[in-house]
Amino acid sequence: MVVSLTLTPMLCGQFLKAEDHSRRRGLIDRLSERGFNAMHKFYERTLKWVLQHEYTMLIVTAAVIVATVYLYFVVPKGFFPQQDTGQMTGTTEVAQDISFEAMREKQEEVVKIVMADPAVRAVGSFFGGGAFGAALNNGRTFISLKPKGIGKDDRKDDAGVVIARLRQKLAKIPGAQLFLQPNQDIRVGGRASKGLYQYALTDQNIDELNSWAPRLVSKLHDYPQIKDPTSDQQFRGLQETVVIDRDAAARLGIQPQAVDSTLYSAFGQRQVSIIYTQQNQYHVVLEVDPKFQLDPSSLDRIYVKSPSENQVPLSTIAHFQLDNTPLSVNHQGQFPCVTISFNTAPGVSLGEATQIIQRAAKELGMPSTMRGNFAGTAQVFQSSLATEPLLLFAALIAVYIVLGMLYESLVHPLTILSTLPSAGLGALLGMLVTGNELSIVSIIGIILLIGIVKKNAIMMVDFALDAERHEGLTPEQSIYQACLVRFRPIMMTTLAAMFGALPLAIGMGIGSELRKPLGVAIVGGLIASQILTLYTTPVIYLALDQLRQRKKKRPSPSADLRPIGWQQTSRSSA
Repeated sequence: MVVSLTLTPMLCGQFLKAEDHSRRRGLIDRLSERGFNAMHKFYERTLKWVLQHEYTMLIVTAAVIVATVYLYFVVPKGFFPQQDTGQMTGTTEVAQDISFEAMREKQEEVVKIVMADPAVRAVGSFFGGGAFGAALNNGRTFISLKPKGIGKDDRKDDAGVVIARLRQKLAKIPGAQLFLQPNQDIRVGGRASKGLYQYALTDQNIDELNSWAPRLVSKLHDYPQIKDPTSDQQFRGLQETVVIDRDAAARLGIQPQAVDSTLYSAFGQRQVSIIYTQQNQYHVVLEVDPKFQLDPSSLDRIYVKSPSENQVPLSTIAHFQLDNTPLSVNHQGQFPCVTISFNTAPGVSLGEATQIIQRAAKELGMPSTMRGNFAGTAQVFQSSLATEPLLLFAALIAVYIVLGMLYESLVHPLTILSTLPSAGLGALLGMLVTGNELSIVSIIGIILLIGIVKKNAIMMVDFALDAERHEGLTPEQSIYQACLVRFRPIMMTTLAAMFGALPLAIGMGIGSELRKPLGVAIVGGLIASQILTLYTTPVIYLALDQLRQRKKKRPSPSADLRPIGWQQTSRSSA
């Protein structure tokens, strides 16, 4: 508003000059004026036909509303468009009983294959403890892609194509999987995982949870729309349990505490001394030779000192039991939780993927004690999908209230709001034709259309009402003159908005996938609304005016409540 009241008048006074009729107009100016005059004459002829066939245009308006509602349910729905930012993140997962050295070899092999791809510029990786993976069998890979372009050294493929290509190459590594996902400028949900979306299973019984979660993951592999389904379960680690024979140990005078102390000295890195020098100090750590730490059979070589100073083999007073143990147990709230991560195949919307997962969980017939719900980005998507119609409805109510106060009428705001279904139809058709999803970004574009499109009807209604009040024209004459006089500013403002949104719709540059649905919604909505509202607005204006006139001519209900003899009495008195 500050710019409109200060900067705009100054620029107009600086650059706008009085029209010089003696100066010869340029070629572009003459051609554009001829083109506009031709459109104006065509509009004048077609407008006369439309005003003579009001009911036909009312049917067209109703059909537009029905088509808009139908397309809302047909168009694929998503949360935020998936971007190609030139950065990707990968999570390496191998067997849960792997050793450190074997994990290092697997991670190096993964990095070597990724780095060999022609679209990759640099790779960084780590594995083990950290913010992204506390288990030893998880690794993290950060991939930087080459800039996308047409040059010799530029990247030609999108991030989705690169991920599909790497997925095939990495499948050849035995015992290792790399789950890739492109980095996004906007990421909600606050949960890091191996995929863009998550589905969480919770149950009070951890054994029941560990039994059913792998079945759901296996079920999701049968759907081609779901890519890289995996879970964060870590319940197949190996542990060697030392079971002490207390009777045998008691006969030799060995206490369980002595066994614990011996095992800690062998494998626990016990600090036994400190070596001091003039400039530094060094901690002395007691442990067995590292080569004996890699094989559980080394327990057979451990000896425990008895009170009689004899070295007793550990296997004499204990036996060893090998079984599985969870490396980590995740929780959501107070209950154990298994998070299933997944990505979507190219061209598959998040809405379709959520329906598939819910159907797969239902077909498995999981116990009633197990609860499943979407988490992270998928959870926010579901909640936003439920509130989108309420958001649009609230925007329409706000616009109706403002227009009602402006015109001091309950009818004329309906004429202006009648232009919005055509804008929604154009936006949804644009989403469908270009293959974009109805996401948060496109919803923002549709809300912007509410402000852009209704100005067509506002220009017509303002002129028509003024002509009726000050020139004494009939509603038919006033709206006809309004359409012809306001045709130039309507076309000018619409084309200015359309050309402003066209670069967004074309979608060029890094991360342009996030902005593209906004431009497609605006351009598609403006094209459809411009074609339709030029004809439907005057027809709706006349139809609502006729409805208002009929209501005025309707007799007042209070007339039927007067006394029966009132008319005769007044006649006799006259």
